[in-house]
Amino acid sequence: MPERPKPGTDWGKLSGLGIELAAAVAGLTLFGYWLDRHFGFAPWGLLVGGVIGVVGGLYNLIRQSLVAVREAGPKSRRTDSQRTNGDDPR
Repeated sequence: MPERPKPGTDWGKLSGLGIELAAAVAGLTLFGYWLDRHFGFAPWGLLVGGVIGVVGGLYNLIRQSLVAVREAGPKSRRTDSQRTNGDDPR
């Protein structure tokens, strides 16, 4: 008999995405700061590191979110024809 996935595992994976975004921004910003201090690039290392961190972190966030939506599949989506008058989210 195949093992059923635990109900909270998807949320566990997705909750780490925010931490990954913050870590990417912080890590690359600190690396840019280190470049500024040791090589005298003065604010360019910090700025470029921060921008690359934001872009890379957001890329990973969007990519993982799309994978999660694709795995959820159509079973979690409801069309307008499936809604009743009292169940309208608007």
